Amino acid sequence: MKIGIIGLGRMGGNIARRLMRAGHETVVFDRNAPAVEGLVADGAVGATSLEDMRDKLDKPGIYWVMLPAGDPTEQTIATIGGFDTKGDIIIDGGNSFYKDDIRRAKALTEQGTHYVDVGTSGGVWGLERGYCMMVGGSKEAVDTIDPILAALAPGIGTIPRTPGRIEENEDPRAEQGYIHAGPAGAGHFVKMVHNGIEYGLMQAYAEGFDILKGKASDKLPEDERFDLNLTDIAEVWRRGSVISSWLLDLTAIGLAKDQNLEQFTGSVADSGEGQWTIDAAMEEKVPANVLTAALFARYRSRVDHTFGDKLLSAMRFGFGGHVEMPQ
Repeated sequence: MKIGIIGLGRMGGNIARRLMRAGHETVVFDRNAPAVEGLVADGAVGATSLEDMRDKLDKPGIYWVMLPAGDPTEQTIATIGGFDTKGDIIIDGGNSFYKDDIRRAKALTEQGTHYVDVGTSGGVWGLERGYCMMVGGSKEAVDTIDPILAALAPGIGTIPRTPGRIEENEDPRAEQGYIHAGPAGAGHFVKMVHNGIEYGLMQAYAEGFDILKGKASDKLPEDERFDLNLTDIAEVWRRGSVISSWLLDLTAIGLAKDQNLEQFTGSVADSGEGQWTIDAAMEEKVPANVLTAALFARYRSRVDHTFGDKLLSAMRFGFGGHVEMPQ
């Protein structure tokens, strides 16, 4: 299939590369010309504008927008929607607010344009590992882009199959690493809650390692102090422990490079999904104690840093290449 990719940052560029590896054709655009040139060198067709991309795509066209949530995504989708080519499919693969998806889908559907929201997880590792995707949109549009989704997904890999999962009654795409979650907005809603849970998991690791590091404090009686090797602890927990995870893998990598995490200040950003998850919990009257505390801990980190906050920064850099907030 031929697809346009708009936004060639940490994830967009690798999405284009993974699709090309699977035999798909990509037309790429970014305001940063060197990013376009790099993809062209890898086999993509470069575009100088959204209008130029439109002319180089098939009719109807498929557009994957991979830009920051808010104005960049809003303006880009409005421009593509303005082409008014019947049957076009616009995909938002960023981290947009799900209610914005619902609004956009209604407006675009009225003019004959399909809108699909794809909550995409995989960060800077997606080129090799693949992307876990949660998709919202009409069945017609999602079925049309299925070859693209299948190429981006990680596949079943070496993960053991879930005991008791009845194959004939379950969507086989879930085992491949992507699902059609529901109508427009459902994909980003599921991804939003995913990121809220991520906040909680990361905070648990951060607090645990903070406690481990604090055991060497001279505030404790001398015979109760332990000078613990955090690098070894992270490593052994990766090996058969019930709390093993990819986040723990990233923790181990960060600590192996520098047990004191000196390159990080501990000022931890949030990209919005954590707050949106808490907002949804409030609307639904669902208690979300851990997720709320994790979000507030990030707010606190911007004025009062701990070792655990440095670990949060190290994990965010590890999976997404996220840099710390400026001081």
